[in-house]
Amino acid sequence: MADKTGLEQVSSVVAIGGGHGLGRVLSALSFLGDRLSGIVTTTDNGGSTGRLRQSADCIAWGDLRNCLSQLCPHPTLNSVLFEYRFSDRDELAGHSLGNLMLYAMDQMSVRPLETIKLVSGMLGVEANLFPMSEEPTNMVALGPDGRAVWGELAVDEMAAAPGLLALSPQVKATAEALEKLQCAELIVLGPGSFYTSIIPPLLIPEIAQAIQHSKAQLVFIDNLRPEGTAADCLALTSRRTMITDILTGRSPDITLVHADTTEMVEQGTDKVFRTGLIGAVDDGLHDRALLKQALERIVIER
Repeated sequence: MADKTGLEQVSSVVAIGGGHGLGRVLSALSFLGDRLSGIVTTTDNGGSTGRLRQSADCIAWGDLRNCLSQLCPHPTLNSVLFEYRFSDRDELAGHSLGNLMLYAMDQMSVRPLETIKLVSGMLGVEANLFPMSEEPTNMVALGPDGRAVWGELAVDEMAAAPGLLALSPQVKATAEALEKLQCAELIVLGPGSFYTSIIPPLLIPEIAQAIQHSKAQLVFIDNLRPEGTAADCLALTSRRTMITDILTGRSPDITLVHADTTEMVEQGTDKVFRTGLIGAVDDGLHDRALLKQALERIVIER
């Protein structure tokens, strides 16, 4: 039997972020089974998730629901119901049934993590999913005028780059997520909204410290296109620098960027891998097969 190479020989991969970006990475790497873990941002305060958070003191379930849906191996009645969104004009209008299911099961569970495990089993998801924290928290930013901006939606709507980003209240990381980080051989950040998907988990000191001290290869995946927020004002090097500052000196080993040509570029101490990441059908997200292929090459060439 031939020796395993690349991703097949990696014993533990941890992807960090939120929204559709993290879901696409997890979906691309789902062949790893339980060797794959996702640490999911839980600061969203918009849409169905935001309405649940307004009525109850809970974590944001929306990004976790998205990741569970993208990890579902094949359509079933359970997965169809999980993705159903109410369209009536009553109090349920706009709510995702998946969010309501997660919220309801959380009320019956000791921990949010138990709820995620139950739903993972229901959907046939093999990868491990962890909320960045099992305690509810919100993003807070300081604007150029020194005023505080509260909530993920408001942060994304800022016209200028925030002077400071923090969580309020400060919360503890999910213990099992830290255990996965400690034994990870590959850690992936992004893609996704830079300030509100990628950065929030890094603002939990235990997560930042675990990545800082990890011997894993650290990969930062840049977005395919401008995201339409103040983060677009930051050059790629500035985004990398911000990650490095939060991780107390630990920089991404390599940044993965979409380009029409394939090349490995050295930019000072930074290494950038440029390659095509949009498939024949452009759905606005990274193509799963091309993303897997790019990460495969990054691991092999380490």
